[in-house]
Amino acid sequence: MSKIILEIDDDLKATLDEFCNSAGEKPDEFIRESLRRQLSLARFDALRAKAVPIAEAQGIKTDEDVFRVVS
Repeated sequence: MSKIILEIDDDLKATLDEFCNSAGEKPDEFIRESLRRQLSLARFDALRAKAVPIAEAQGIKTDEDVFRVVS
């Protein structure tokens, strides 16, 4: 496993510690899971940015349009 040194401000550290203590989580585990989720969202946003213009060019603009095409 690799290590990353991360500097955060004191307020954020206190909030992280308070949350992890109340949730029974270790800060490093919470940070890893948060990073995984954020990277997943960033990947999704990047894919969506590429897909939306293609879909709109085919007349797909709403969720209903998507389900209409798939059905």
